[in-house]
Amino acid sequence: MLRRLDLRGPLGDLGAVLPRPSTADDGPLDVVRAIIADVRERGDTALRELTARYDGVDLESVVVDPEDVASAPSRIDPVVLEALEVAATAIRRHHEGQRRAEHRTEEDGLCVRSISRPVQRAGCYAPGGRAAYPSTVLMTAVPARVAGVAEVFLCVPPGPDGRVADVTLAAAAVAGVDAVYAVGGAQAVAAMAYGTASIPAVDVIAGPGNVYVALAKREVAGHVGVPSAFAGPSEVVVVADSTVPTAFAAIDIVVQAEHGPGGLAWLITWDEEVSDAIEAEVDRIVAAAPRRDDITATLDDAGWSVLVDGPDEALAVADAIAPEHLQLMVADAGDLSERVRNAGAVFCGPWTPASLGDYVAGPSHVLPTAGTARFAGALTLADFTRDIHLITADRSALLRLAPHVVALAGAEGLDAHAESVRLRVVEAEGSGDG
Repeated sequence: MLRRLDLRGPLGDLGAVLPRPSTADDGPLDVVRAIIADVRERGDTALRELTARYDGVDLESVVVDPEDVASAPSRIDPVVLEALEVAATAIRRHHEGQRRAEHRTEEDGLCVRSISRPVQRAGCYAPGGRAAYPSTVLMTAVPARVAGVAEVFLCVPPGPDGRVADVTLAAAAVAGVDAVYAVGGAQAVAAMAYGTASIPAVDVIAGPGNVYVALAKREVAGHVGVPSAFAGPSEVVVVADSTVPTAFAAIDIVVQAEHGPGGLAWLITWDEEVSDAIEAEVDRIVAAAPRRDDITATLDDAGWSVLVDGPDEALAVADAIAPEHLQLMVADAGDLSERVRNAGAVFCGPWTPASLGDYVAGPSHVLPTAGTARFAGALTLADFTRDIHLITADRSALLRLAPHVVALAGAEGLDAHAESVRLRVVEAEGSGDG
């Protein structure tokens, strides 16, 4: 099931030899662009037609009844509701720690303040349809609320019955979402970016999805804020040595593959016996898995067992992949984690599965995929806020700094910039006022 890749010996140019799923196919991108254009032109009508085409559901309205959302917690298993509340509390606590105090510098009459302000509206996207992902609702909406966003909306694909799953609606209620819309895919991203009669345009769109959702967010980026770069199909790289129980490593490879095709699931080790054992255990787990088809589709496309010479080479390969989830299931996981450069989230040791981070650890599980962890990070409060600079100068500060402004403006050929300062210097020197 996992294909073997032997990289023992000099690694060379890893970018040239490492296989990974492509996100650059023109087919999906052309479809995404057509969907976005359609939603911009026809609004709700396009949303209903696209929902019928892709989800097989005819909806009179994409708006979920607010009373249906508010009452959802009473319709789910109390054990699940408690888990949602525990997760929400952990997520809230973690993100409250990300709040930043005002930054202020003062020197000789010049005061510069940097203040953080939340965006007005955030649009959260949670996958749906075949499966429900209430955890994603919490992982996007709760940070938005902690950031102080005034209005938080949720888009999620409807199920075959035309409804959003009760557990997803319950998560929306727990997270304090203002409105829920039964629409998914690229059309949901377009609706949140540009607005329709039913769905207000937002300032930030957060949440993972399939390749169509990820490409749609990339297309609207710049018109709206899009955190976590390319948050697409799920990825995991497991680095393992002989100290880890075989079953732990194998199940954690399968966990992320369970999300379905388009993702990535890798094992990296420097012990051939470890590789043999884990590969065999993966085969056994997949054969008995309820979602065997989804897992197999991922592993057939992007499931690899990589042999390297040692921990240094394992880290080099992991950094080149820049995975969404990196699990260090080795004896010295803590020390090794300090040397990781590229990953969305790192899980250290045998008792820290990625599942913990997916649900209750606290940090958002919305993470960069498709190699974008090289330059992007996890969803944080910063994705829902903006820094605004407040600058105040008195006369003495202006006079002190004016020659430098004039010099730099002159070097750039921007005469009006220089003149703006010169006029004030003349006035200040003439008035003598402080």
